[in-house]
Amino acid sequence: MKIKERGTNMAKKVTVINAISESKHTQPQQRLKVCAYARVSTGSRAQAESYATQVEYYTENIENNPLWEFAGVYADEGITGTKVKGRDDFKAMIAACEEGDIDLILTKSITRFARNTVECIQTIRKLKAIGVGIYFKKRT
Repeated sequence: MKIKERGTNMAKKVTVINAISESKHTQPQQRLKVCAYARVSTGSRAQAESYATQVEYYTENIENNPLWEFAGVYADEGITGTKVKGRDDFKAMIAACEEGDIDLILTKSITRFARNTVECIQTIRKLKAIGVGIYFKKRT
């Protein structure tokens, strides 16, 4: 291809370098292993509906994201969040994180994750140290 400069009769030669397909230079992106954690603290009907809604929402949310691999929904029903003791699914989720089976946890809010500030901070720090992220949908 030749381009003529304005005001001169001299033509310059332009070499076109075509882009190389990105897929030849990059490895496929590894999908994050994502789980959700849901908890309701009472056995009331409204809380039971909230529990089912949380499980359904997060299952669909994870399964519909092409960058994520579904790692399950962990859910404790009718359990207080003030202590980790007695929250069997929560403990199983943390163990799965430690085994490398989970990269990211989704949960409705920090109060669904834990109600005890000290245990909450300790758990978050433990997960951060092993490279597991936590996403709280509700910020306040």
